[in-house]
Amino acid sequence: MAVEAPEHRAIDAGPRFRISRGLLTVSAALILLVIASAVLAPTSVDHSALLGMLPFAAVLAIVGIGQTLVVQQGGIDLSVPGAVSLAVVITTHRPAGDDDKLLGALVFGLAVAIGFGVLNGVLVGWRRLNPIVATLGVNALMYAAVLSISGGSPRRTTALLRNVAGGVTFGVPNSVYIAVVVVAIAAVVMKTTIGGRRFEAIGANPVAAAATGLPVTWYRAGAYVWAQILYWLAGVLLAGIIAQPTAFQGDAYLLPSIAAVVLGGTSLLGGRGFLVATAIAAVFLSQLEQFVLALGVSFAIRTLVEAAALTVGVALYTVDWAAVRRRLTSTPQLPLSTASSRKGTSS
Repeated sequence: MAVEAPEHRAIDAGPRFRISRGLLTVSAALILLVIASAVLAPTSVDHSALLGMLPFAAVLAIVGIGQTLVVQQGGIDLSVPGAVSLAVVITTHRPAGDDDKLLGALVFGLAVAIGFGVLNGVLVGWRRLNPIVATLGVNALMYAAVLSISGGSPRRTTALLRNVAGGVTFGVPNSVYIAVVVVAIAAVVMKTTIGGRRFEAIGANPVAAAATGLPVTWYRAGAYVWAQILYWLAGVLLAGIIAQPTAFQGDAYLLPSIAAVVLGGTSLLGGRGFLVATAIAAVFLSQLEQFVLALGVSFAIRTLVEAAALTVGVALYTVDWAAVRRRLTSTPQLPLSTASSRKGTSS
């Protein structure tokens, strides 16, 4: 009991308001964006536009959940582009359009993803390399594998995967159902299980967690493994959503995945993660891109808008706005010597 009590306080007595703040903030931003889209660019929120946007939002949500797990441990994963692209290439090139070979390709792709996740975990967890350097190097290895498998050329996906991942059920894309299930499972595991609470406790204070005997290194390494599994799933869905995906399909998911994590309220310093908020932020970013695209602006402007959203998210959740308000509203106190001299002058 003496050991569990501090951990319980660290997890349960934390800043609960941040959950409602992050979730409510990004939800309100999404509602305002939908209203602005309906007024300024109605074509960006019509039925066909939403059916085209939601599958990619689902993919980004799954990638964002994986990035959130890594960020919760105080790291960052720059191997997202290579991981998603490699999953797409394996899923499309190994079956070569044959549905009978799809299962083998999926199993092989999952094994490859776990292997690269273990590599990331070893480099960051045990070798103590900087996460930016380690994951950037692993990303280069992944792209080498992408080029060796695909030769840089795209290939069409199988009909089965196209029907499952790219299909629609009851008017909703199947990828959305898959993303909802993934987010729900991840959120429940993180908030209700002992392993999930320990995961958050280690991310919030690894020194204290190590003092209580928790395997900090294993949890940190595990975050990268689970992230790669989620990137693999996102790549498989992407291979089914797009009839003929390119070999570099994952390039578009690095910055948005980090932006979704930040906009969802998860601190880049680690600790508590808000997975549902990350998923909603993924929908927000996807609709934002759809809205900007409907306005007819260039790709460079869309990239700047994503960067601006990331900057706003960092400002919202890292700046101590209460301290800023106190500093702006407080009355400056004059030094005693100055006050005395002014009193003597007036007399």
